[in-house]
Amino acid sequence: MILDPGNYLLIGLAAIAAGMVNALAGGGTLITFPMLTMVGVPAVVANVTNTVALCPGYLGATLAQWNEIRAQKKRAILYLPASIFGGIAGALLLLNTGERLFRSVVPFLILAAALLLAVSDPLRNWVLRRAAGVGADVSKMEIWGVLPVALAAVYGGYFGAGLSVIVLAVLGLVLSDSLTKLNALKQSVSLVVNVAAAVFFVFSGKVNWPAAGVMAVCALLGGVLGGKLAGKIKPVVLRWMVVSIGVIVGVIYLIRG
Repeated sequence: MILDPGNYLLIGLAAIAAGMVNALAGGGTLITFPMLTMVGVPAVVANVTNTVALCPGYLGATLAQWNEIRAQKKRAILYLPASIFGGIAGALLLLNTGERLFRSVVPFLILAAALLLAVSDPLRNWVLRRAAGVGADVSKMEIWGVLPVALAAVYGGYFGAGLSVIVLAVLGLVLSDSLTKLNALKQSVSLVVNVAAAVFFVFSGKVNWPAAGVMAVCALLGGVLGGKLAGKIKPVVLRWMVVSIGVIVGVIYLIRG
């Protein structure tokens, strides 16, 4: 599907905004996915294209925390295979969901993602309080985290918005460790889920490659700009702006049916 030049401009600007938002606060999918559907891309194709296009951004964030991830090899061996299978399962579920059915659940997915973004700060503070004073490197409960991580990965492969918040919540429940380590592990899980889903989508024939190419380049540019703006823009303000956008878009989708 080839879009008009003006539409590529719109999705490019949305991807720049998403890259900036992801670098500063998270929730970029709440900007790019609605824009893709607004310019006429079918919902399932828009979701697939969005996953593929924004995947490189997760790589950059993961590499930035590589030392913390490398120090948790046992956990990575435990959780990353579950993340791969969950991401593929979610992608498979999406591709077997009809366009009409997916459009009917999109409003609820967007509103749920907006809610997750809204509670991300309280959730992070809870994880931080729970981790305070903990010196153990490995939690006895970590084995029990495989199932909820896999379920979170299924969601990530299916839609993805708010995945990082869900994964951090799961890790905070089953592991006792510093927020720095939990955040790094969360980043690696999110990357693996998105890469697994994206690789699966590449061979699905559902990716709008011109749109994905424009978005990937623009999202990387937005990530760079976001990094330079860090400290100049309050993440909490940006986060609530994205939450507001998500709620408005979700309600509009709900009304339109």
